Amino acid sequence: MTAIRVKLTEGEQASGVEKYYRGKQGLDCYLKIMEGSNYLSGGNIKDTQVARRIAEEAMAMCPENPVAYLLMGQLHSMEYWLRLGKSLQESIEKGMDLIQKALAMDNSLCDAHCLLSNFYSLKRDHEKAIAAGERAVALEPGGAHAHFAYGMSLNYGGRSEEAIPVLQKAIRLNPLGETGSFVQLGHAYRVTGRFEEAVSAYKKVLQRSPDNIFAHYSLAATYIWLGHEKEARVEAEEVLRINPKFQLDYLTKGSVWKDQSVVDNLVDALRKAGLK
Repeated sequence: MTAIRVKLTEGEQASGVEKYYRGKQGLDCYLKIMEGSNYLSGGNIKDTQVARRIAEEAMAMCPENPVAYLLMGQLHSMEYWLRLGKSLQESIEKGMDLIQKALAMDNSLCDAHCLLSNFYSLKRDHEKAIAAGERAVALEPGGAHAHFAYGMSLNYGGRSEEAIPVLQKAIRLNPLGETGSFVQLGHAYRVTGRFEEAVSAYKKVLQRSPDNIFAHYSLAATYIWLGHEKEARVEAEEVLRINPKFQLDYLTKGSVWKDQSVVDNLVDALRKAGLK
C-alpha cells in the first residue's frame, strides 16, 4: 500500500469510477462495459463489430454513466486503426465528442484523459497527447491504463526510449491487463532497434489475442529486420487470414507517428514479407 500510495476512503468520499456501479443496475453496467472492452482488445474486425453492438447497448442501459460513453469512444478509436469508419476524420470527431460528454459528467475520470491522449495522437497533436497522458498518470499514479496511455503518447510523439519504462510499469501494475500495453511496448522496442525484445512483446499479445492484426504485421516486419524471412512470411499470411482485404495503404493513410520514417520503414519491411 505504501509503495503505490493507495489512500482508502469510504462513502461519498470514495474516488474513482466505483460510484457509477452501485446496485444491480450498476453491476449490469459494469459487466456490459467490461464485455465490450474485452472484445475491443481482440484487435480485429470481427471482435470490433461485436464491441460496437455492446457499446451501443451500454450507452442505452447506462445513460448516466460516463464510462459507457468512453467505451463507445474507444470503439471509434479502434475503428480508426482498422479503417472501419466512414472516414478517419469522422472517427476522430465522434470519438472526441464522446470524450467531451464523459468529461462534462466527470472531469476527474482518469480513463477519460487516457482516451483524450489517444485521440490527440490520432490528430497528430503530440504535445497535447503527452500532456493528457501525464494528466492521467497524475490522477491515477498506480493505474496501469494511465501508464499505457502515457507510454503510447510518448511512442507516437517520437520519444520511444522514454516510453519503454512507462509501458513496462503499466504491465508491472497489471500483468493481465490490456494487450495494448504489450503492442505499444513492442513498437517502442522495434523503433529503438531492440528487435528480439519486440518479438517477445508481440508474442505475448498473441498468446491472449491470437487474431490481433497489429501484433501479426508488427511481427512480420520485425522478423524481416532480424533476417528471418520465413517467419515473416508466416506472419504476413496470418494478417491476410484475419483481413483478406488488408493493404499497406492502411498504415500510410492516417499515420499517427511524428517521425514518418517509422511508417516508411515498417511498410518497406512488410513488402519484403509479401504484403501489398
